[in-house]
Amino acid sequence: MAAEAARESHFEDYVVRTRKLTRIYQMGDTVLRALDGVDLDIKRGEYISIMGPSGSGKSTLFNMVGGLDKPTEGTVFINETDMAQLDAAELAWIRCRTVGYIFQTFNLIPVMTALENITLPMVFAGMSTDEQLQRGRALLERVGLGDRLHHRPSELSGGQQQRVAIARALANDPDIILADEPTANLDLRTGKEIIELLREMNEERGVTVISATHDLHMIDISDRIVWVRDGAIEKIEDRASIELTVGQVDWEEESGQAEESE
Repeated sequence: MAAEAARESHFEDYVVRTRKLTRIYQMGDTVLRALDGVDLDIKRGEYISIMGPSGSGKSTLFNMVGGLDKPTEGTVFINETDMAQLDAAELAWIRCRTVGYIFQTFNLIPVMTALENITLPMVFAGMSTDEQLQRGRALLERVGLGDRLHHRPSELSGGQQQRVAIARALANDPDIILADEPTANLDLRTGKEIIELLREMNEERGVTVISATHDLHMIDISDRIVWVRDGAIEKIEDRASIELTVGQVDWEEESGQAEESE
């Protein structure tokens, strides 16, 4: 009994666990193993960056964790819930309440204002209108867009749209934020601001951030970096063990050069 209790307590520390996670795509006679037996444990409150070259499987892993795709074999556990055992309604509930998504193309609804984009997930969660508006305004203020409540995406810069996307991801106070290349469509300075904002949200709210990214600057603010290659985890490194050649120094140098050129 004591061993079982210790085991359950140990698992409570993890918000995501994958076991022998495999995703196979069949294209004619060609079989592609996009993921090949991935085992990964992510602790509650961690900031994780999943990195690797194009085609390495990091986006597939990202989609599996977020319930956006189903594994061919293996299991994803979110808060110790086996995602494969959920029906469509239960999976929708997990996506709405437990996971917030940030995409590199922002995925904002063009005809809706910033406030409306943020409150939409709250509608699906059954939140009252007054609570939606109060929470939506507070989130926009927190990401520095308190004066852009009624602007549509076309009236916002790329960085501002990504800030709206971050606020929307936090709409229902999720346990996990999944960020897919969150700086890919942004300039250097704006990308730095978005990275710092994600880290602040991680620290302030205790939300677990999992980012699939090519951006090496993400290393500087991650707790751990998961390196993926050929559908498998190549290595996992703690931030403290990595000697950076990019990061804060590069940000400062490049920002200074940008200011000089303006």
